[in-house]
Amino acid sequence: MFKEDFHIPDEYISARLHSLFTKSEKKWYYKLRQDHSKHSWPWWTEQIISKLANDSWRFKMENSFEESIFNIERDRPMSLFLEQKDILTALHPDMSGTMIHKRILRKCGAELEHAIRRRCIEPCSTEDYINAMEDITTRTEIGRNWYKTPKDN
Repeated sequence: MFKEDFHIPDEYISARLHSLFTKSEKKWYYKLRQDHSKHSWPWWTEQIISKLANDSWRFKMENSFEESIFNIERDRPMSLFLEQKDILTALHPDMSGTMIHKRILRKCGAELEHAIRRRCIEPCSTEDYINAMEDITTRTEIGRNWYKTPKDN
């Protein structure tokens, strides 16, 4: 988000920062605001980057991406896809959209990934992938886990 995009003064942006943070980050923000009073948006940007964009954050985000696997019963296609896209964009800002889509699709399981790739011929937008994923998961049984019940034995 850039200040120039919205034509908002620094005071309004820095006043809304508390809504961006949770838990320990929010405590850090309140302490910093109390100690340093009000500053301009560039100063806050520098502070946020120095606090949060470090090796520990990168490691946490990479683990978050690697551990997440799409589960139809638990995840919604749009929220999962956009969340994973945000993580990859933050970790690798120079990665192409096609590569981001391929890495996210690998999280879906082979059968679902194949079905989505068959519906979306390259180059495809994020919206096309999300629409195909939602369509496949709601209209077909692809990607579902089947559990045996005592009757099936």
